[in-house]
Amino acid sequence: MEGWTRLALYPELIGCPEASVSPPTPAHRALPPTPAAANGWGPLPSPGRGRVTCREAGVWGSGRGEARPWQGGPGGAFTRRAVTLRVLLKDALLEPGAGVLSIYYLGKKFLGDLQPDGRIMWQETGQIFNSPSAWATHCKKLVNPAKKSGCGWASVKYKGQKLDKYKATWLRLHQLHTPATAADEVCATTSSRKPPRSLWNEGCPCLFLLPEATTPGKRVDSKIRVPVRYCMLGSRDSARNPHTLVEVTSFAAINKFQPFNVAVSSNVLFLLDFHSHLTRSEVVGYLGGRWDINSQMLTVLRAFPCRSRLGDAETAAATEEEIYQSLFLRGLSLVGWYHSHPHSPALPSLQDIDAQMDYQLRLQGSSNGFQPCLALLCSPYYSGNPGPESKISPFWVMPPPEQRPSDYGIPMDVEMAYVQDSFLTNDILHEMTLLVEFYKGAPDLVRLQEPWSQEHTHLDKLKISLASRTPKDQSLCHVLEQVCGILKQGS
Repeated sequence: MEGWTRLALYPELIGCPEASVSPPTPAHRALPPTPAAANGWGPLPSPGRGRVTCREAGVWGSGRGEARPWQGGPGGAFTRRAVTLRVLLKDALLEPGAGVLSIYYLGKKFLGDLQPDGRIMWQETGQIFNSPSAWATHCKKLVNPAKKSGCGWASVKYKGQKLDKYKATWLRLHQLHTPATAADEVCATTSSRKPPRSLWNEGCPCLFLLPEATTPGKRVDSKIRVPVRYCMLGSRDSARNPHTLVEVTSFAAINKFQPFNVAVSSNVLFLLDFHSHLTRSEVVGYLGGRWDINSQMLTVLRAFPCRSRLGDAETAAATEEEIYQSLFLRGLSLVGWYHSHPHSPALPSLQDIDAQMDYQLRLQGSSNGFQPCLALLCSPYYSGNPGPESKISPFWVMPPPEQRPSDYGIPMDVEMAYVQDSFLTNDILHEMTLLVEFYKGAPDLVRLQEPWSQEHTHLDKLKISLASRTPKDQSLCHVLEQVCGILKQGS
């Protein structure tokens, strides 16, 4: 909030969103006593100290945390800025409640709780905002970093109605010469049921909650999907298959620079590739690492496979809690996720694009500055791959242009550096053992001894793919012996 500072000099303004002091003028010194001063709600600024103004409210406050409109001056002039959420709550036009406030922007929805003191708590992160404008600006910048303002009262809705309508109704009720229009009619308030909190909101605040369509062990990807170009998509269409694959776009093609750098550990790709080879179903996992805001470098240091099945909520919750603890104990942060397209290209589907955009917002919302979220896609058995090695592709989603909010996000190709680890750590080997045990006897288990091609079995193919991701200080033969030993334990 440039140009506005919080005032410690005037305790009567505590609770006002943002305040500033304007220099004293003769007009200020000539102000008549106000009802606020007469009733003891709060003293007027002394003539030598200047007039105190509120950017959001234009109200005088009290040490008791409530704000009263100033009605002094010629005719008791009162502007729309003098109406705050606190004023609307006080006059019973609004009621506090969970999830009663909402913002819809470029296809994304944000929910907020209206607190009794007129502040807003964003449900995703628990962050507190002093005004609709502050909350709207923050949320819109997450989706579109170029956004400069939030147009809060026009953007935020209370139980489906824009806050602007409630403000206009208040002004009309107080006979402030605001013309009544049909748009100003405020629907009667109804009791709202508190929306269910997700595991991501409560149990594991730093983990994504995967939507049902992308939870581990989902449908078997047996049908080859032909990708389409992003420019052919147009606006969203409910009739379009959500599993439609979309070609990624390079930043150079749209004359932009990649907004962050990426470095990925070889052990991350090794474990991810191993996980993807074990089953004909799609797999999902998380990525742990670190984000250096100074160098704008995202370093991915560890993969955390999800060992759970679709519909098994109890196992999924336990798995996420285990991953949360693993991240914490290693001093790592959640930096992204991965999943596989077993028999299709390593390109995101429309569903993946929406999921990634949602994850970017969730991860961004947990920090004060920009923090990227990376997605990795692995295609182990796609016949169009140039050889036995799996195709692993990173992507990130750019919001659609603001003038076309109904369009899909743009899947962007991400350049990343490959960092070769010195050796396979014991926890990586242990994780591989757990994965083999988890898929043991499953109907979608890949039979590694069966032929993959005329020249290779599935096991041969796995070895060739992992060979390019082996540590630098361990021989390939030794690594493959370890892999085969783990697989034998599960056979």
